[in-house]
Formats: sequence, C-alpha cells, structure tokens
Amino acid sequence: MPHSLFRVKRNSTHAYGKRVESLFQKIEKLLKRPLRFTTKRSFEAFVFLVLFFAFFGILAWKMTLPKMLNTFMQTAYHLLLETVFYIMAICVLMGAISKLLVEFGVVRLLENLLRPLMRPLYNLPGVAALGAIMTFLSDNPAIITLAHDKNFNRYFKKYQLVSLTNFGTAFGMGLVVIAFMTGLGYGKGALLGLAGAVVGSIISTRLMQRMTLKAYPEMDAPVDDSDKGDEQQITFKSEGGAFLRFLNSLLDGGKDGVGIGLAIIPGVLCISTIVMMLTFGAAGENGEYLGVAYEGVPVISWAANKINFIFDWLFGFKYGALISFPMTALGAVGAAIGLVPRFISEGIINNNAIAVFTAIGMCWSGFLSTHAAMLDSLGYRKLIGKAITAHAIGGLCAGVAAHWLYVLLSLIF
Repeated sequence: MPHSLFRVKRNSTHAYGKRVESLFQKIEKLLKRPLRFTTKRSFEAFVFLVLFFAFFGILAWKMTLPKMLNTFMQTAYHLLLETVFYIMAICVLMGAISKLLVEFGVVRLLENLLRPLMRPLYNLPGVAALGAIMTFLSDNPAIITLAHDKNFNRYFKKYQLVSLTNFGTAFGMGLVVIAFMTGLGYGKGALLGLAGAVVGSIISTRLMQRMTLKAYPEMDAPVDDSDKGDEQQITFKSEGGAFLRFLNSLLDGGKDGVGIGLAIIPGVLCISTIVMMLTFGAAGENGEYLGVAYEGVPVISWAANKINFIFDWLFGFKYGALISFPMTALGAVGAAIGLVPRFISEGIINNNAIAVFTAIGMCWSGFLSTHAAMLDSLGYRKLIGKAITAHAIGGLCAGVAAHWLYVLLSLIF
C-alpha cells in the first residue's frame, strides 16, 4: 500500500476514535461518573455484536446459513479472480504510463494548457492545474503532497488551499476509472462521465470556498506572506539519460500501480461483496437459493425501485440496483467499479449508466474515507463538515450533468 494511503487510513481511524470518545463523554455526563476503560470496550463490543449478528442473521434466515456462507465466500473469490486482478493490471499499466507522462514533461505541458481555465472555473491560481492532473493520474492523496510544497502553496490564499481537497478529490483515480470503462466497451460513456466530473468539481470547489469564507472571513489571506514560491522548482524529473529515465519511469510507475491495485483489494472484496449480497436476489429459476456467487437478499434494489422515478429523472437509471454504484463510490471507487461487470452480465447497463458511474466515481472516489484525513493533515480539521457537504453535492451534480449531457448528445446525434 502506498505510504500516503496508509497515512490517510491511519488518520481516519484516529478520527473515528475521537468520535467514539466524544460519545462516551456524553454518557459520563448523563451518569455523572466516569466510565472504566473495560466498560467502554464492553459497550462498544456489545453494540458491534448486536449489529453484526442482526445483519448476518437476517441474511442467513432468508438464504439459510450454509448457502449464505458459501455465497459470501464464492462472491469474494470470483471478485478477486475476475475483477480485482483485471483492475490491478489496469493500475499497473496506467501507473507506468502516468509516470512516463510526468517524467518527460507531458504533465507540465498539460498544466500550461489548462492553467488559463483555473481562475474563471475554480477561482484557483493556474498552478492548481498540476494538482488536478496528478490526482487524475494517481489518487486523492497526491493533492496533499503538492499542498505541502511551499513552492506550490504560496500561490494560494488559505480558503483556496483548503478547497484543494475538494478540487483534487474530484479527479482521483480518473485515468484508471476511464480506462476500465473503456476496456469494457463503453468509451463514449466514460468520456461523457469525465465531462460530468468536471462540472461536479467546479460546483464542489466553488461551494467549499463560499462556505469557508462565510464562516471564516479571515481565511481570505495568503498562505505565506513571503515572496512567492518558484514554480520551476516543482519538478519530477529524475537523473540519467533518456533511456534510463524511460526504463526507471516504466518500472517505478508500474510498481506504484501495484500498490494502488493492492490497496483496492480489501474494498472490492469486503464492500462489493456486501453490496452485491444486498443488491441481487436468488439465482435459482423459482427464486431458490443455490449458494453460488452474486446471490443475496436484494434490499437495496427493493428500496431503490420504490423511488426509482427520482433516480430515473436525475441519472437515467432504469433499474434500482444501479444505485449501488454511487453508494459504494462514497467509500471506495475501486470497490464501486468492481460492481460494473456484474451489472453488464445482468444486462441492466448502457452508456448513460457508464457516464453517470464515471462522473460520480471520479468525483466522489472514496471521499468519505479521505476528506477528513486530508484536511487534518493541512491543519484545518474544523472544515471537514463543510468539505464533505460541498463534495456530496458536487458528486450528485456530476452524475446529473453526465446524464443530461448524454441525453443532449443522443438528441443531436
């Protein structure tokens, strides 16, 4: 796992611990006496066990325990073989290509081309384009690495710097998501999804800036009052001749791709397995459970179908089961794209759905698990709630924009 991803997860665990401790403090105030450490742990264990056995107990009651366990393991096994290794291969290849683009100056060229758009679209200095490209080629934490670089952050005001968490997150793992969707034969939908993600990123970034300035007007000040940093010092070039740089970039980029591929395994196997078991029903002809992969109790599909007229208008979803993708993307986009092959085999997907998936997948890309840690690392923990609210709205707008762009282009062409 890349070090930056490990740091994000460690900080997320720390934030969870703070929330639990805050809950215990409220209980202590009600009881008017302190709780022992073992009492706190016992209380947490009791709540966990109740929820754990309630969840799997309902599944076992509906499917029978042996078939539920077999489905649980078979689904994870099939996801590992049929989806995870495929995604990992894409991560390795895209990682190598990304490193080559960085090493030989293509990224800086793209930055110069996109620089004029930053101020009118995002109210950010032109150098911010580098952050969008870096997260698009890798993952969300790349923006934090840049934000800590004094040659980079001196171009920003404080409210602009914190909005980078929303701006960069909107493009996280973009190259992998687009390559995955295109490889499945939905390139048109993937490109429209990219356009939708841009719309969502603008809304999320602008809204975050507005909310921040409204609550903290004093943040309308430069990050550093000293002389501006030298952008020319932000370099990713390695030493050596052209061939050696090419070879090292290819191998190092592929190695980074392996790290990303390994990092998504827990999300795909754990989150996607649970989501699938709550999305799809029995595999037998008469509604009989067979204990095979991808079976389950379709609670999500049942609930989504009740209000699918909303999702149909917003995203063009004709099947309630498709809402599982945005729900999963909140935690991990790698786990979310693991659902797509199953949707294809069920015959419930088209380019419109892929456009929405790509837009929401890129824009959200697991922001619930990274936003808190990213802002904490910048020293602005107080803005976590605003960042999450702004980005949730931005992700929804990205999906809506992708759907209506698809409708518009379908009418024209």
